[in-house]
Amino acid sequence: MELTSSPRRERAIIIQIEFGFNKRSSEPDLLEEFTELVCSSGANILETILGKQDKPIANYFIKSGKLAEIKLAVNSHDADLVIFNHDLSPSQERNLEKYLCKRVLDRTGLILDIFASRARSHTGKLQVELAQLNHLATRLVRGWSHLERQKGGIGLRGPGETQLETDRRLLALRVKSLKKRISRVHSQKKISRYARAKGNTKLVGILGYTNVGKTTLFNLLTGDEQLVANKPFATLDSITRRSGNKKLKEILFSDTVGFISNLPTHLIESFKATLDELKAADILLHIVDVSDANYKFKVSKVNKLIKDLDLEYIDQIIVYNKSDLIEARDLFSILKPEQKKVWVSAKRNLGINALEEAINFCIYGAKKYGWLFIKPSYTKIRADLFSRGRVIEEGFDSSGLIQLRVELGSKEIADLVSMSGIDFFENEPTLVEVNK
Repeated sequence: MELTSSPRRERAIIIQIEFGFNKRSSEPDLLEEFTELVCSSGANILETILGKQDKPIANYFIKSGKLAEIKLAVNSHDADLVIFNHDLSPSQERNLEKYLCKRVLDRTGLILDIFASRARSHTGKLQVELAQLNHLATRLVRGWSHLERQKGGIGLRGPGETQLETDRRLLALRVKSLKKRISRVHSQKKISRYARAKGNTKLVGILGYTNVGKTTLFNLLTGDEQLVANKPFATLDSITRRSGNKKLKEILFSDTVGFISNLPTHLIESFKATLDELKAADILLHIVDVSDANYKFKVSKVNKLIKDLDLEYIDQIIVYNKSDLIEARDLFSILKPEQKKVWVSAKRNLGINALEEAINFCIYGAKKYGWLFIKPSYTKIRADLFSRGRVIEEGFDSSGLIQLRVELGSKEIADLVSMSGIDFFENEPTLVEVNK
């Protein structure tokens, strides 16, 4: 009987080069993050090679001495591939593969591989494929290097070059097809956003650096059970769910792909269908792993991406997650909602009430108590207020108007009184009949 075994993990040598004479103090060592990415892809790291040089070399990216060191490590470990924590040009990638006689992968290629393994939804798979093809477009020549047709000369012209051109045309057609399909997804999402706006449903976008606890918090706020894993890009597809909390009943929460340092621009472009969901958000929850020593640096990277995505105009609440892991007292009750900063522990369900208050404040404004006078025809509004737990007591005046003693945000009140037949008074009127 033949025994089956799990596929062997690819054996990798990882490379990180520090450029410049002095390392910028603002940037922490990202080797740990890179190592986590490599392990997350399923590779087995055999050796880590570090180096320092003034600037990249045009042909091999690294100097000859470091290249020889990598070659020695590859041969001694019998490695399958070499992964650089840098973006390589197509020619550098080809030259390195030719010299090392092994597959070479750069940072973008690694991230794309992880994306491909994590995409689950139809939209996510389309976006990943588009990003992969855009990356592959400049590297097609590598696939036909065995034909030796790029040199030209007698006996070396024709089929090889023709095949390469054919591949390029096919790739271009596939990219065009993908962009068209993703464009249709954009249109569908616009219709959904229009319907949501018409129904006055609010949307809260959840974003942050990868692996900061976004999905854990998302599950807590919505009552959903999305996969939570302690690894980069565990969530790749945008997921939107209604809140499971009565106080936040009419609010939708959208969990998005995590950001990462030096995320390639064309990757962001490919994931616009997912990230455009954030542009329709009423507020953004920027989740921060406050237990991470480098959290300030990661916050700055996320803020830069927020700027690149043109999301600066949307109100943000900074949510300092994993606060239970730091030494501090009374963190969960320090700040007022209007300060738009909250300390929580999603894993231990701490500080969530403060977060809910902050969300309500940003969306609906400061709380006010008073009486609403509503025409009897506005039964839908009455039912909505009751379903959200906003009504304290109810009665009717002599003219038949519904009287509701409510707890509402100032923005909610302004929206209601703008409608004909609805008034609000902070003083308590005399009731003809009260039903508690």
